[in-house]
Amino acid sequence: MFPESLQARLHHSGVIAVLIIEEVRSAVPLARALLEGGVDAIELTLRTPTALESLQRIRQEVPEILLGAGTILTPRQVAEAKEAGAMFGVAPGLNPRVVDEASRIGLPFAPGVCTPTEIELALERGCHALKLFPSEPSGGLPYLRTIAAPFTHLGVRFIPLGGITPANAPAYLEDPSVLALGGSWLAPRDRIQAEAWASITELARDASALVKRVRPGKNL
Repeated sequence: MFPESLQARLHHSGVIAVLIIEEVRSAVPLARALLEGGVDAIELTLRTPTALESLQRIRQEVPEILLGAGTILTPRQVAEAKEAGAMFGVAPGLNPRVVDEASRIGLPFAPGVCTPTEIELALERGCHALKLFPSEPSGGLPYLRTIAAPFTHLGVRFIPLGGITPANAPAYLEDPSVLALGGSWLAPRDRIQAEAWASITELARDASALVKRVRPGKNL
């Protein structure tokens, strides 16, 4: 469900900024701050009443951003996210009805998995890009390597999220099964609320430099 071109772009980005936006006015300045720091992929979570409008604003005013919608929990949200401008969708778990709706309307989708059984169910529905959640609480990179091994020959790639930090990010990025990382540390809620855009740009710049250092010239 993730086209090769989209997977290649996410692999090149390396880090996807995971955002919770409470005020619509924050959406565009936040996206621009991340982009200025070199982070051009976003997962804007549908956890607030302003999320869909924030998606629309970013898609319209910062088109350079690879814009995803996260925390998609219902089939209706799949359609709403696509209509708002999401270029891909992500979920914390694997809801077959949600995955089927994403497939039906053509929204590239990465369901959340945490067990080999969930990986098999995702593969059965054509999903090869999967969100590993929660990554660190589940066992971190050693656990990912263990559950990924039986599926490597099928081209399964993972987006780990949950407990990822600048300290452990390099090891994840070096692993061939990792497509990109979910980076919730890039835009903390307190900095968004304080409109500390320069500070967020610095966090993005550090993350971008980290990706370039770990994946110099590496292609998908």
